[in-house]
Amino acid sequence: MTDAPAGMSGFYYPNKFARITMEAMEEIMGRNGLNTILRMGKMEQYLDTLPPDNLEKKFDFKDFSQLNIALEDMFGARGGRAMALRAGRKLFSGGLRSFGALAGVGDLAFKVLPLSAKLKVGVPAMANIFTQFSDQISNVHDDGPDRIIYTMEKHCALCWGRTTDRAVCFMAQGLLMEGLKWVSGGREFKVDMSTCIAKGDDMARFIIFKEPLT
Repeated sequence: MTDAPAGMSGFYYPNKFARITMEAMEEIMGRNGLNTILRMGKMEQYLDTLPPDNLEKKFDFKDFSQLNIALEDMFGARGGRAMALRAGRKLFSGGLRSFGALAGVGDLAFKVLPLSAKLKVGVPAMANIFTQFSDQISNVHDDGPDRIIYTMEKHCALCWGRTTDRAVCFMAQGLLMEGLKWVSGGREFKVDMSTCIAKGDDMARFIIFKEPLT
């Protein structure tokens, strides 16, 4: 853990992750909506210029958590959840799928694999993006014939500093849903949040059901 300004976490996403997230929010709610979120999250420095398009780990987990808090404050618990899910989907489709950890996942040789093989390769590749490029530790555990457990361990950018009575990391849930759709060639999957650090659990756990919905 590096030295951090007072009140900050000292854990970081690369600037590019934050930029893609803000671009996703802008696409969903317009520039005025994004600017409102930034003001509510006390990130006025990004009103005119978004974070740089580079992989330097400079965007603190506390600020990323503030984006999620601002969404909920602006739209309410239910509306904030819906917006965070949409933003998570846009976050993946708008940039994360191009990362090197997913190289080859869109190739023809991958597309002809059976669905079980696509999930076995593709879900860990998604986790590896975060473990490789950020201070977020993500892992994947096969949980028998029906489920995969995706974890975000030790610290979480989506709920840093929060204390809640419910799981709140909906942006990650949306990202996983869109990532699974891309990996599988267009299928939709059920993804549930089972644990969340914000509500006192040891880590975030997402249950991915292997049987697609569509």
